[in-house]
Amino acid sequence: MAKARKTIITCAVTGAIHTPSMSEYLPVSASEIAEAAIGAAEAGAAIVHLHARDPQDGRPDQTPEAFEPFLRVIKQRSDCVVNITTGGAPTMTIEERVRPAAHWKPEVASLNMGTMNFGLFPMLARFDGKLKHQWEKDYLGNRNIVFRNTFGDIEHILTTLGANGTRFEFECYDTAHLYNLKYFFDAGIVKGPLFIQTVFGLMGGIGAHPEDVMHMKRTADRLFGDNYRWSVLGAGKNQMPIAAMSAAMGGHIRVGLEDSLWIGPGQLAKTNAEQVTRARQIIEALGLEVASPDEAREILALKGPDQVAF
Repeated sequence: MAKARKTIITCAVTGAIHTPSMSEYLPVSASEIAEAAIGAAEAGAAIVHLHARDPQDGRPDQTPEAFEPFLRVIKQRSDCVVNITTGGAPTMTIEERVRPAAHWKPEVASLNMGTMNFGLFPMLARFDGKLKHQWEKDYLGNRNIVFRNTFGDIEHILTTLGANGTRFEFECYDTAHLYNLKYFFDAGIVKGPLFIQTVFGLMGGIGAHPEDVMHMKRTADRLFGDNYRWSVLGAGKNQMPIAAMSAAMGGHIRVGLEDSLWIGPGQLAKTNAEQVTRARQIIEALGLEVASPDEAREILALKGPDQVAF
């Protein structure tokens, strides 16, 4: 496929890991999330990955109603691919997490491919004096978070959203997650081309050493051959080094304030677009081209923006 050599940039604009007190630049309100997504798309992101937040205190909000204001604005002002989270926050139930994507029927939804420990608590020591809301302290300080994604949970999301023609960004935080996906692929529950996002540097998942990146890529190659498209997510300071590895190896890239608040050592990113621009510079410095939204749709075999419910 000639188009597959073009590099897709995904931008995850707010997420549910970082809290508002950590950075004044983290989008919280619907208008901030919409502007962040549109800015990222204008900078070169073909896909925007979206969470919603309570505009009062910034906590994650997985009600379908919270997504509506920014979904409609983004669609009116951009042709980017919209990816709605089914991860929500790791403290939510599977029923809460699937509702926005089930309701709005996006082209893409994220799907974490295994249950895992989820350690956010190391961030508490770094930001404790800055946290304005009690929920932030309780959330970040919780050493007992288990991010549940059982085989039953995964199949429920696959069948619920698959019926609407939504395809998936398969989030694989460790080797076992690739094997879990292989089970669903072999069973015919999911079909290629799979969009596999290997995630590095989150506490509870695989590390961010270059050997970890190579290991996940080799494993995915062996399990899926030509039936997948590879993208990477590096957390925090690992964001750009791992993005560069992926681009050099023919893969795709995810950046955004969900994954890292930074644009350089000790320097907060002021916008998501800054990170997209940096990723684009890496891609183009390697002699590669950034994929447009329609090229991303072709690479990933998406249904098209006319078939969403927003």
